[in-house]
Amino acid sequence: MDSQSDIKITTEAPVRAPSSVPVDDAVLPFEVAELDLRGRLTRLGPALDDILTKHDYPPAVGKLLGEAIVLATLLGTALKFDGRFILQTQTDGPVSFLIVDFQSPDRLRAYARYDARRLKEGQDSGQLLGKGHLAMTIDQGQDMSRYQGLVALDGGSLEDAAHEYFLRSEQIPTRVRLAVGEEWRGGDGSGPKHRWRAGGMLLQFLPKAPERARQADLHPGDAPDGAVTHSVAEDDAWVEGQSLIGTVEDVELIDPDLSGERLLYRLFHERGVRVFTPLPLRAQCSCSREAVSAMLKSFAPKDRAEMVKDDKVVVTCEFCSSVYQFTPHEAGVEE
Repeated sequence: MDSQSDIKITTEAPVRAPSSVPVDDAVLPFEVAELDLRGRLTRLGPALDDILTKHDYPPAVGKLLGEAIVLATLLGTALKFDGRFILQTQTDGPVSFLIVDFQSPDRLRAYARYDARRLKEGQDSGQLLGKGHLAMTIDQGQDMSRYQGLVALDGGSLEDAAHEYFLRSEQIPTRVRLAVGEEWRGGDGSGPKHRWRAGGMLLQFLPKAPERARQADLHPGDAPDGAVTHSVAEDDAWVEGQSLIGTVEDVELIDPDLSGERLLYRLFHERGVRVFTPLPLRAQCSCSREAVSAMLKSFAPKDRAEMVKDDKVVVTCEFCSSVYQFTPHEAGVEE
């Protein structure tokens, strides 16, 4: 006998008005079933501010790293297992290195390396990055294989790189929007207070019939001049989805007074939008005195000896700027 025969199952989602309460440091998954669209909306406030203010980055560098953090949250929160999603760039631009480490289900840390002498007023994200590559790594833990996707960076933005990644690696029609801003609000009499805010949206076309999501073949690169390139007419639903996400303005993504649900309703109410349980995010580094001690002991004895300055070994975490001090004996330096 079927134990579920007397249970009435409904797939209809409850209908309610969108919440007007803004929620920071969370990712809100959503679905527009009528257009076969699924996506995620992220809003970052205190967590982003905590990460960026630990290093006092120049505004342009902070904005770029903020964009990388938003992109990492949009992609990392899609993991269906306990693991890490690592977004990393290595380029020849003024910001030569970015890394965002997302550890499921909710921990974020990030760091940027830059040359202050090469920073100039008015540089956009593509000029700050320059040429190089973007790597996105999924680490499933010990004894499990790692997956890494690489995208060339050639003067474009992180949004451009994300689109290229999904086109080449995932072959899923995808659009991404990233926005980062600085907020100044009145303080307690000591002057205006500065805070970083960010937001982003990822939208994907996932129809049940895979042929509806077909995209044009990648350019072969060595085709003769005049050769006809492959083209595929985009599905009307995806054309509409791209049009809708294209209307999203940066200020809407970072507005502290506009809730994520209201933004999604503003975009998709004519088609109907369904939201799922928000996924919280927090800024938390994984460094510890024990982890740093183990790292020191992995170095060769000669290298450890060269780290001793003023009869101590000092290690600063690049992610969170925490400082750890050890005696030579604690660091494993031989007498």
